[in-house]
Amino acid sequence: MRVVSGIQPTGNLHLGNYLGAIKQWVAMQDAMAAEDDCLFFLADLHALTQPVIAADLASNTIEIAAALLASGIDPARSILFNQARVPAHSELTWILNGTARIGWLNRMTQFKDKAGKNREGASVGLYTYPVLMAADVLVYQATHVPVGEDQKQHLELARDVATKFNTDFDREVFTLPEPLVSKAAPRIMSLRDGSAKMSKSDPSEMTRIALTDSDEAVAQKFRKARTDAEALPSELAGLAERPEARNLVTIYAALAEISSEAVLADFAGQGFGAFKPALADLAVAKLGPIRGEMTRLLADRGAVGAILEQGAEKARALAAPTLRAAQVAVGLQV
Repeated sequence: MRVVSGIQPTGNLHLGNYLGAIKQWVAMQDAMAAEDDCLFFLADLHALTQPVIAADLASNTIEIAAALLASGIDPARSILFNQARVPAHSELTWILNGTARIGWLNRMTQFKDKAGKNREGASVGLYTYPVLMAADVLVYQATHVPVGEDQKQHLELARDVATKFNTDFDREVFTLPEPLVSKAAPRIMSLRDGSAKMSKSDPSEMTRIALTDSDEAVAQKFRKARTDAEALPSELAGLAERPEARNLVTIYAALAEISSEAVLADFAGQGFGAFKPALADLAVAKLGPIRGEMTRLLADRGAVGAILEQGAEKARALAAPTLRAAQVAVGLQV
């Protein structure tokens, strides 16, 4: 089993990233057998599909690597690196651009969402980045890829590209990766709008809990989180039409590692005047140590960079046979 997943180094990671992805990565790492592999990467090449400030991208890459390490990613058990240190990602992408079809890319909903009304002004990279995503997993012969609902379409594209390449060149170059959907991974929403995902691109800092937020900031953001005037119900069905309330219960359950039903059993009949402080205390207790470890790691950014380079060396070795096989298949190597 080989699991591959990545995250873009764009700004501070937030609670949704931690609960929805990073915490799941740590659990996968810890559950893996000795002969299995976990590869987690900082998708700095993907970041180039949008306007970037060079110094910010370089700094964010180190900072998010530190966040992953502080959250429990262990470079002795997982391979942690950034894309740019493994040229095989880019090289295989160009080869796969000859296999992927414009019609397939035209169906990618995330391009439509991110490009908005100015599609003619969007970068070519933003349009073709699903091919890079395919290369990210195919170059390592990934067997499983952790995906959320918004990423399933990209994994389907990777499977389509792998199938067509294998068929066109009549050889089994690529493994078809399977989706790995964790039922425990919660969908964390904005603290100001229970119908929108928590996002680091939202202009308001009050919509999200950053992993770097102070204890005071965490408490303040939960205190000001949007809710309603009703008490918490005893059953989940009572939250069906209360998205903000449901979101806070979901966050509490994920942090406490209990079910939402168990949260409601403890707080049924209580209002948010009691629930929000309890949630804030729990979040501070869980996130404070991560923030402290991040601070320690970032005191020596060179050491974090060295960890990424060590991971990249392992990743380059794993990627090399697949890249060569693809090059041979298309006639770039003999």
